[in-house]
Amino acid sequence: MAITSAIVLYIVIWFLTFFIALPIRIQTQGDLNQITPGTHAGAPEHHHLKKKAIITTVIAAVLWLIISGIILSGWIGISDLGWQK
Repeated sequence: MAITSAIVLYIVIWFLTFFIALPIRIQTQGDLNQITPGTHAGAPEHHHLKKKAIITTVIAAVLWLIISGIILSGWIGISDLGWQK
């Protein structure tokens, strides 16, 4: 795997993990009964983005190490996926 492929793989894993983590422990304006006029009740009041980004970075690094290890070891290759005729 080239360095570019490794970086792209990490970025994809990071964003997928971040999008999964976004709705976790979110407090909306409707939950707190503090709805600002002109906004939706589902608008986030407390989103904890910095904490979620840090946790996402750690989780993505662990997942990247596992997936990269599998790819580099040759344990699973393209021929194992059944796409070749």
